[in-house]
Amino acid sequence: MQVPVWPLLTPEDRVWDVQSLFLELTIVFIPIFPVKSKVEDIVQEVYDAYKTNHHSSQYVLQREKHFHYLKRGLRQLTEAYECLDASRPWLCYWILHSLELLDEPIPESVASDVCQFLRRCQSPQGGFGGGPGQHPHLAPTYAAVNALCIIGTEEAFGVIDRKKLLEYLYSLKQPDGSFLMHVGGEVDVRSAYCAASVASLTNILTPALFAGTAEWIARCQNWEGGIGGVPGMEAHGGYTFCGVAALVILKQEHLLNLRSLLHWVTGRQMRFEGGFQGRCNKLVDGCYSFWQAGLLPLLHRALHARGDPALSMAHWMFDQLALQEYILLCCQCPAGGLLDKPGKSRDFYHTCYCLSGLAIAQHFGSGDLHNEVVLGIPENCLQATHPVYNIAPEKVARAVMHFLQYPVPSLDPASAAK
Repeated sequence: MQVPVWPLLTPEDRVWDVQSLFLELTIVFIPIFPVKSKVEDIVQEVYDAYKTNHHSSQYVLQREKHFHYLKRGLRQLTEAYECLDASRPWLCYWILHSLELLDEPIPESVASDVCQFLRRCQSPQGGFGGGPGQHPHLAPTYAAVNALCIIGTEEAFGVIDRKKLLEYLYSLKQPDGSFLMHVGGEVDVRSAYCAASVASLTNILTPALFAGTAEWIARCQNWEGGIGGVPGMEAHGGYTFCGVAALVILKQEHLLNLRSLLHWVTGRQMRFEGGFQGRCNKLVDGCYSFWQAGLLPLLHRALHARGDPALSMAHWMFDQLALQEYILLCCQCPAGGLLDKPGKSRDFYHTCYCLSGLAIAQHFGSGDLHNEVVLGIPENCLQATHPVYNIAPEKVARAVMHFLQYPVPSLDPASAAK
């Protein structure tokens, strides 16, 4: 048997050879992916039914139904939510943020009750747990701080024990610049973003706390252009958003290959459905309306800072109308709330991130450069959301101005060295 002789490759050639092989495999497998085809058929049925029943394209956001669905969730949940007992601050955040996007005021009594509940979720060690008495974790800590910033009252800001929070963040910091999600837990890009987000909002962000973090995140960008959970992993929309947003907070986004990242994220918008997928060769999902589309304002800002002459001053670098059409036609539950895709159940997570993505698609820029691109009736227009923190821009400003009144807490050397 004759043994084939392979040409000698340099390390750089080997990288590109693997990439070429992956792309060839991708091209082979996409046309025979039956689940994707089934989803496209369902979406086509939705679009066809809409065109049959509507002589004019008046896309409508069912504001009132979504409002009542969200309002009920703040006070009472069904047994179906029992599995989210360790995510209760997230439920507060998802609902409160959805309400602020819909421009629905939060009654003072409800806001105060949320503050008291989140106070019970705060751990004596710092940070917040998924419920009262639970161990602290960076994910519910992020959700709790965001929820309290949305409320934005003195009572809400007073819930946060900044010194204990800073001690908790130091206890999670790793020598390579990454963060644990919780003591003894996993490391990934989410933790770096959650830590940077809460630290910047509450004025406890210090160079020492985030030493090496930006460089660690940059190592998570892979050959696709997106960011994986840890270095060497597949690019994913949620991790990519977390990584880029954290670098924006740390003012280190220049460490990324921005052009490669732009190519990857724009390729995640589905040409047929109009929504976004989370990874290459995956299905459309309404939640990525924010995790992926929310990246485009951050990239726009970074490329503008570099003086990129090709940038539009009126539109983001994705099809904003196609995304709005997908959300309005395929992600609204008739009884209120939003969902992943037709055939899926509504939930507060998808309600939050579908509405957040809709807001991103409707609003370009800010100040003199603000431009609204609203599909359907004018009443579809939501309030804007901050692309880094995903709460209202004015709530970000209020929180930052409030906590800037106070110095960064001083820690004893033992606490900072944990």
